[in-house]
Amino acid sequence: MTKAVYPSAKAKPTAGSGLRIAVAVKQIPRFEVMELTAGGRLKRDGVDLEMNAYCRRAVSKGVEIAAGTGGRCTVFTLGPEPAADVLREALACGADAGVLITDPAFAGSDTLATARALAAALRREGPFDLVLVGRNSVDADTGQVGPEIAELMDLPFLCGVREMTLEGRHVDARLEHDDGWVTASCGLPAVLSVAERLCAPAKAAPEARAAVSAGRIRRLAAADLGPGPWGFDGSPTRVGEVRVMEIARDRMVLTGSVREQVHKAVMMLTARGALTARAGHNAGAVPEARKARGAAVGVVLEPGRPRLGQELCGAAAGLARDIGGRVTALMQEPLAAATIGSWGADEGVVFGGVRAEEDMAGGVAAWALKTAPWAILGPSTAWGREVAARAAARLGAGLTGDAIDLEARDGRLVAWKPAFGGKLVAAITANSPIQMATVRAGALPLLEPRAATASLDSLTIAPLGRVVIHQRAHEDVADGLAAADCVIGVGAGVAPEDYGRLEPLTRLLGAELAATRKVTDQGWMPRARQVGLTGRSIAPRLYLALCVSGRFTHVVGIRRAGTVVAVNADPEAEIFGTADIGIVGDWREVVPHLVDALSRALAA
Repeated sequence: MTKAVYPSAKAKPTAGSGLRIAVAVKQIPRFEVMELTAGGRLKRDGVDLEMNAYCRRAVSKGVEIAAGTGGRCTVFTLGPEPAADVLREALACGADAGVLITDPAFAGSDTLATARALAAALRREGPFDLVLVGRNSVDADTGQVGPEIAELMDLPFLCGVREMTLEGRHVDARLEHDDGWVTASCGLPAVLSVAERLCAPAKAAPEARAAVSAGRIRRLAAADLGPGPWGFDGSPTRVGEVRVMEIARDRMVLTGSVREQVHKAVMMLTARGALTARAGHNAGAVPEARKARGAAVGVVLEPGRPRLGQELCGAAAGLARDIGGRVTALMQEPLAAATIGSWGADEGVVFGGVRAEEDMAGGVAAWALKTAPWAILGPSTAWGREVAARAAARLGAGLTGDAIDLEARDGRLVAWKPAFGGKLVAAITANSPIQMATVRAGALPLLEPRAATASLDSLTIAPLGRVVIHQRAHEDVADGLAAADCVIGVGAGVAPEDYGRLEPLTRLLGAELAATRKVTDQGWMPRARQVGLTGRSIAPRLYLALCVSGRFTHVVGIRRAGTVVAVNADPEAEIFGTADIGIVGDWREVVPHLVDALSRALAA
């Protein structure tokens, strides 16, 4: 029998005695077996299901803290009866109790309806000292439920906990954000989302799960949680058209000497237009400023991310033009009126007194209650997701996370959202008066600036003071990968001392470097450079994979790449099955030939 894997109960105590820990987990279909029904919904009947990868870390840490403090760990999940299996797995891994929130009334829950049900169950079964959730769900990639639970329960929230210390009722944490680190602290009770590398995942074999007594799982129905509305009726977002985004790759594995293969590959790249700047990249200009004073399209600007702010303002200006409205830039740190005006904003509001994400969310919600905007857009980053999710929970607004395109249709916002690593893209709308969306960095075109100056106003916020931010540090160029036109991905077969050999190629292509998880796990590149299921999704026109094995967990991150070229010495490597062009050979021999051939091709 395979034993369950979970932290030792002998772990050194890290906090005061008897902490009550709650962990919220999600059951998802395995990526490899994901299917759609005829109606465009995910097929779950008869499909292999598993615990969300990030939730496994939350269970593991919850068990560890409970064991170390002499407390209890209770695991919650919302779903139909089969979802009890993830509770059995958590119990087999050391959790003390499981709570299944199940009722046909919960069917069709979006993230806000899910957060409402979980928050109601946590209040009913609590109080709890600490609520742990996965950083995000890998099937939907929203990261919204955690901060929405925190907002609904009026608790502080820390996102992406990579390291943490509990002393008494105080949490000190190092948070893993998109391209850097945040050190922060808060008191208990609190909600924390956990990063992948916080701890080992909780896993148990089927026989261990089957051995769990049924009496250890309690069930809560909708009637137990109050009048609702629950499920579809309580969900402000709606899923419309769903498209399967299967990318057809040419899978052309070349033969001959390395020189011959490289020559063929460059000819094919030239014919495909893969060496030419993407059509639509930096295309078009921000719509001219209008005197219309219709409904506002709010844009939440994250400090330190000017490119993403410019993308969002440009998209908002297009939406405002279509609805006869205006664009309002919502800022924590003031930017020049001419700057945001050139990006597409007609006016700007600077929130004074903001110290943490929860304060910014309060400012956005206060502004929205006063002005009744048509929509609010924000960045799909750790910072932006918390601000947007908290504001949406406070406003009861429908929020689409991680959108890749936006449009105004029949007077409503349509946000196109990918799911399952890009296998699907769905049109999401909101039936709430205020519509909200967070947008993935690099998904929208960077429009040419216009000549305009925005008006400026200010709004002072009383900071809550529950979360103290000690330091924010970037370990990489903000949005570098998201905006890259060419990316060179390296696997563990390229040693860090050899990265210098890639410089001629990166300079020639103007490429950014990316990595597989094995590379970032060894500290050879920052985690911000990791591409894949638990890393970033990118969409360059050209992706060159060097010594990348081609596992599904990596290639889901490059589904939207225009052309994929793989270089691997193993002719049977999986990567060749998901690439357009395959070169069989040692990368050390291939790269100099590529530099020479590409130089001649680009010069021509």
